[in-house]
Amino acid sequence: MTKTQSGKKLPSSLERARMAARVIVENKGEDVCILDLRAVTQAFDFFVIGSGTSRRQLRAISDEIDDVFEKDLGDTRLSVSGYQESRWVVLDYGDVVVHLFEPEMREYYALEDLWGKGVEIPLEPDAAESGSDKTPVAPVVKDESNN
Repeated sequence: MTKTQSGKKLPSSLERARMAARVIVENKGEDVCILDLRAVTQAFDFFVIGSGTSRRQLRAISDEIDDVFEKDLGDTRLSVSGYQESRWVVLDYGDVVVHLFEPEMREYYALEDLWGKGVEIPLEPDAAESGSDKTPVAPVVKDESNN
């Protein structure tokens, strides 16, 4: 578990990624997915990706995620990008990065393809995960094309 600046323990990065995904779904976001990138990069653990149908909706989802993370968890966002333009909003919580797109922007940037070695994680824990602190880690894929 990660600690907040006040010393309060945060839920795991996977639990927080799922919380962000639930907020997107509850706010009528579309095509929500969580990518486990722990085996791909050390910069962060998870991407949460979702689409909204309007700039207003993307801002509302962004604001709601911030609200839930700050008020319920004491988790402070490190940075935000794209909020004013609202065609692609990026919320950076360190180990969890949330990407909110207008559909055309999501298709154009195709993060799921760009980070294709990541593993898609179910939005809700399955029976094997419940009651366990262990979260599945994406397998390390060796790139043997250079040999």
